[in-house]
Amino acid sequence: MSAPLVPRSVPAEAYAAALASLPAMGPARLAALLGHWRPMRAWQAVGADEAAGVAAIVEALGNRARDLAARWASAARACDVSELWQRYEQAGVGVAALGSAAMPAPLAGDLEPPGVVFFAGDPDVITGPRVAIVGTRRCTRYGADVARELARDLAAVGVGVVSGLALGIDGAAHAGALAAEGAPPVAVVGSGLDVVYPRQHNLLWQRVREAGVVLSEAPLGARPEAWRFPARNRLIAALADVVVVVESHERGGSMHTVTEAERRDRPVLAVPGPVRSPASAGTNRLIAEGAGVARDTDDVLVALGLSPGSRRRAAEHRSQPVGTEATVLEAIGWQPASLDQLLERSAVALGALMEALTRLEARGWVAVRGGWYERVVRETAS
Repeated sequence: MSAPLVPRSVPAEAYAAALASLPAMGPARLAALLGHWRPMRAWQAVGADEAAGVAAIVEALGNRARDLAARWASAARACDVSELWQRYEQAGVGVAALGSAAMPAPLAGDLEPPGVVFFAGDPDVITGPRVAIVGTRRCTRYGADVARELARDLAAVGVGVVSGLALGIDGAAHAGALAAEGAPPVAVVGSGLDVVYPRQHNLLWQRVREAGVVLSEAPLGARPEAWRFPARNRLIAALADVVVVVESHERGGSMHTVTEAERRDRPVLAVPGPVRSPASAGTNRLIAEGAGVARDTDDVLVALGLSPGSRRRAAEHRSQPVGTEATVLEAIGWQPASLDQLLERSAVALGALMEALTRLEARGWVAVRGGWYERVVRETAS
């Protein structure tokens, strides 16, 4: 039985990436292998005639370990690690293996550290206080607004916002953090970094990548399979000093993040919502069971051990609309307005009006739904 090709011109991270690309290689199995062998040695063991040894390492994680080891051996012998590593270099995706200095410290010291983490952007931004803002994909307008405002004001005072780049609360949180132009955002996703999911967030992925970092345990090409998201949620909890749940249904996926946060003794806060809203059923239950209440940014800052007065500085940091933007914002008022109505009310030319609306939306002052423009952020009194 031939052993897999082991080129000497690639770093250890290349073998970690190759191991992660093997069929049915989940985070726990990979961590078990890399907890026993260094990446290159693990690759040799997987691809050579050491199926029994490999199976023994992963046997505690599930049945059919020997069949799995045989599948890995076959796949490893068909893989050219040098070519695989070139794909990562061309994609601009970095690789941090367990035990290497490149692994972000909060993950390296976690109770379930990942065997490998892939990253796009700058992993060195994972520093300072961090808050995970999570919630349902099927959020209400109320939930999206709260997530956006909390993330904006936290980022403005230097608190990193961590979330999952999903639809709903996650996306609103990342948009708010980006609007502040403050602490870099951190995202953890459940697919390969070349597989944008959801597709509607393609631009948001790019912006988070450019301003902060996007992380994943999934290798290039990995689809967003359902089993990857609970694993993703544990990393979100590991990266956060505090977890804030904005909206969650009774059995929402964000409840798994809460469980992981509790396992790590991270404070969990919940945003109270209408008692008749299904989207707030989970968060209201958390509060009833003793979770902290996140009414505003001050509550989150207190949970972090920071001064509540930072909220006022956050409002001061967020630049107020001036000139054409102020005119357009005034024309919108506090009721939804169409583009034709804004043209009439503001007397601003169409091109300038569209530019102003785009900037206001990017900075979190305006939301667009179904062709209607709405003002969503009130000025915070100092």
